[in-house]
Amino acid sequence: MKLSEKNKDFFVNVYDVVRLIPKGRATSYGAIAKYLSSPRSSRMVGWAMNASHTMPDIAAHRVVNRNGLLTGKAHFNPPEIMQERLEREGISVKDDQIVNFQEVFWDPSIELKL
Repeated sequence: MKLSEKNKDFFVNVYDVVRLIPKGRATSYGAIAKYLSSPRSSRMVGWAMNASHTMPDIAAHRVVNRNGLLTGKAHFNPPEIMQERLEREGISVKDDQIVNFQEVFWDPSIELKL
């Protein structure tokens, strides 16, 4: 996939938000898209996460789907590393889903209020 300049800028904005997610917290693709004033771009946030695996400062494991499912795990090598990283931060995962997702959910629209 060749990225346009607009998409590159969007990815940079996504990465800026993901860098702010605290350890032990997780957010969703949709929450990031909404925060970036592009609520219909959840899938593009996912693409940004998939493209971030060579960037050590991007904690892609903290971004999951709206139900707390580890839908991006297939893009980790090996796939189990996503769950392992979350668990090292104190987040419980069962059957590829964050347990008590609402308790660890980090909403950038609330947490990053100006």
